[in-house]
Amino acid sequence: MQIRVLSRRDSLAGLFFISFGVTGGFLSTAYPLGTSMRMGAGYFPLLLSVVLALLGLAVLVRSVRITEEKDAGDGGLALRPAAFIGAGVIAFALLAPNQGLLIATVVLTVLSGFAQREVRLRELLGLSAVLAAFGVAVFSYGLGLPLPVLPA
Repeated sequence: MQIRVLSRRDSLAGLFFISFGVTGGFLSTAYPLGTSMRMGAGYFPLLLSVVLALLGLAVLVRSVRITEEKDAGDGGLALRPAAFIGAGVIAFALLAPNQGLLIATVVLTVLSGFAQREVRLRELLGLSAVLAAFGVAVFSYGLGLPLPVLPA
């Protein structure tokens, strides 16, 4: 049996997601997990890490099933998406404690949206508004997380 990788870019992305998921899962075990009713500090990061690793596994498996007609990439590592999405995550981590969840989510969404080559600004701003409102509703009001909504 020979496994043939048809999309090098997707296989690298899958391995990247799996490695981040495994690393995040390992690091989250340093915090108390708790239960699903009384979540500890490590519960949600562990859950997200498992989801990320499973997503990576799905991308990796799909990369060996893609036909050559669908693989339009050159097989190289896409730096633009990695740079914009990474910048968005870093900006969110820096902005959320001081500027609030609303502004941090909008900045994260807009920066991550520029990972695409063809950006539709109106759609991107609409998406960021919906995601910011959803995040505030779920995390601040629904779960009661101690994260400011707006700048203090």
